[in-house]
Amino acid sequence: MYRFLLTPRWWGINVFAVLAIPFCIFMGSWQLSRFDARVASQQQQEDRSADAKTAAPRPLQSLLPVDQITSGRQASARGRYDTAHQLLVPDRTLQSKHGDQQGFYVLTLLRTDDGKALPVVRGWLPGDANAKADAAKVPAPPAGEVTVTGALQASENQGTSGVQAGGGLPKGQLGMISAASLVNLVPYGVYDAWITLADPPAPLHAVPPAAAEGSGLDMKAFQNLGYTGEWFVFAGFVVFMWFRLVRREAEAAKDAALGILPEEADGATNGASTGATNGPSTGAANAGTGPATDAPTEGPADAPTDAAKDAAASGAAVGAKENTGDDGGGGVPAGDAGDEVPAGK
Repeated sequence: MYRFLLTPRWWGINVFAVLAIPFCIFMGSWQLSRFDARVASQQQQEDRSADAKTAAPRPLQSLLPVDQITSGRQASARGRYDTAHQLLVPDRTLQSKHGDQQGFYVLTLLRTDDGKALPVVRGWLPGDANAKADAAKVPAPPAGEVTVTGALQASENQGTSGVQAGGGLPKGQLGMISAASLVNLVPYGVYDAWITLADPPAPLHAVPPAAAEGSGLDMKAFQNLGYTGEWFVFAGFVVFMWFRLVRREAEAAKDAALGILPEEADGATNGASTGATNGPSTGAANAGTGPATDAPTEGPADAPTDAAKDAAASGAAVGAKENTGDDGGGGVPAGDAGDEVPAGK
């Protein structure tokens, strides 16, 4: 009964199922491993952040370029603040005991000994960067040569929370902390990184370091988890459809072995249903039309036609002529009254 599985058509179906099921399982397992890696990186990031708070700072050059390992590490740099290029980064949120508060970052460029500048986020202030009263609260950076220490961060991009990449900001404000945004504002080179001070001067508040991009339980991590479920569902669907096709084909083969063909079975079924449906109504219709068929349609059967009337009139005229005769006798003898007039006369 299952010999059909060896037919060319079913060879193609079987090969597809054999290849599709392991592929779907492999892809689901790979997506699950990506999610597990995100969970592990989240834990590692938290451990590194905890260690970075107590670890000794390292020179900036030894931690560049910034990656998932060096992000959040304590870096130190020496130079002078460029007070002429202090910038405000508007619309930045800081989590506190009272919930999320809206404010702005205070960023000052530190000119290092090698000539390049390091963006330093000295702290965060509540309020509106466009308000003069709030901007006046920003403390001036220290003069002279200083050594700064803070958590190293990678340059922001358009996907970073709070970034305003569209431009149109007033002078003295910056929408995205990156070397690409700063290189057009200052006449010197800028490091592709920035640091946030852990102990800023009052009234500034420290900006906590953000997790490295591509690490932690972000939206992409949960997308990996969703893709895992989709691939496993696809594998189950292939198995379900294969068994369903096999079952249907086996039933068709069993019917064929018993001499039941799909066309004959359908014809018998349709004939029985048609007879049961149309039989009574057809009989009733014929019974109603039988007498009506025998009924006359042109009037009574013995009604004289126009031709019969003309023939009778002609016979009467001939008979009357013969009875008068040539001698002017007015009547026909009584004995001859019933004689038939010859057709020739």
